[in-house]
Amino acid sequence: MSERVRSMTRISSVSEKPGRQGPRRLADWLNPTGERKVHSLVDKIYKRKNLELAWEKVRRNRGAGGIDGQSLVEFEEQLDEQLDRLHEELKGDAYVPQAVRQHLIPKAGQPGKFRALGIPTIYDRVCQQALLNRLEPIFEPLLDDASFGYRRGRSARDALRKIWCELEQGHEWVVDADLKDFFGSVDHDKLMVLVGQRIADGRVLRLIEGMLKAERDVEGRRQATERGTPQGGVVSPLLSNILLTPFDREMRRKGYRLTRYADDWVVTCSSRREAQAALATATRLLKRLGVTLHAEKTRIVHVRHGFEFLGYKIKRGNRPLRLAPHKIRSGVRVGNLYAFPDVSETLCVSSSLKFRKRFS
Repeated sequence: MSERVRSMTRISSVSEKPGRQGPRRLADWLNPTGERKVHSLVDKIYKRKNLELAWEKVRRNRGAGGIDGQSLVEFEEQLDEQLDRLHEELKGDAYVPQAVRQHLIPKAGQPGKFRALGIPTIYDRVCQQALLNRLEPIFEPLLDDASFGYRRGRSARDALRKIWCELEQGHEWVVDADLKDFFGSVDHDKLMVLVGQRIADGRVLRLIEGMLKAERDVEGRRQATERGTPQGGVVSPLLSNILLTPFDREMRRKGYRLTRYADDWVVTCSSRREAQAALATATRLLKRLGVTLHAEKTRIVHVRHGFEFLGYKIKRGNRPLRLAPHKIRSGVRVGNLYAFPDVSETLCVSSSLKFRKRFS
């Protein structure tokens, strides 16, 4: 079997329903079979070797410092002292995260609108990475096949390939959805219930909750954090996937072809009626998780009108091409699927060809 066929088989297979019947409560999706929870975990987090590995990961990821102004270079100059202190604080249950520095970054294509990026201190990032090192092996096997964001061995390309396959199979009605301020509106109580389905170590649960509720520093003013998980925090991507796993699994259990990358997701459907039912189901499920759909940015659309996903505009052509047939080198024809970066208003035939080679 060729590599391309194996890849297509693997990606298309994630559209199938999960084999196991779903639990009655959404919270039970994180431990549907009642497996034994992890009771002793904090000692593995503050283990010196784990802290050293966490520091190496933070150093490789680079990034700016937090509210204390300490840079990566300055932290490394006092590395042994810093890691010793973190080890003792975690071991003695005395660790308290500092406030997260809020930095606004412009939203692409939306002049005057900004996304709040939360930047923890280097010290706190090392702590979060040490926590992530131990949480990821526990929760990664529980995440659903519909989820592609922030996961090892999965990428935006895989998500786009899956959608491309489904469209070519005739599922051309699309629920094009957007979550409203997802990272800023995460319900801490609901998230902690889900985390608690697999973690029973109270000190680790308090550590996670402390990170979630760390104050925000907004232009020198401290603000309490009642909801949300900082977009920029090391552990935030995993926590967001944990919160949305019940949504992923329940949608697929009901037979919908869901593809999700972080807070961006679509469902491909065979008819408008199916798309309407999928959107209604998604709305109910997300409401139970404390998540709200962005009404103005969520729509049902046929692929011939196009939709945006992960930086691409995906569309089925329905107009005659301006070039003569003998001049079209990409193979694109009227009625074919194509895609191009949605930051541009014009279709680049070479971009379309590149996409078709990558995702088909």
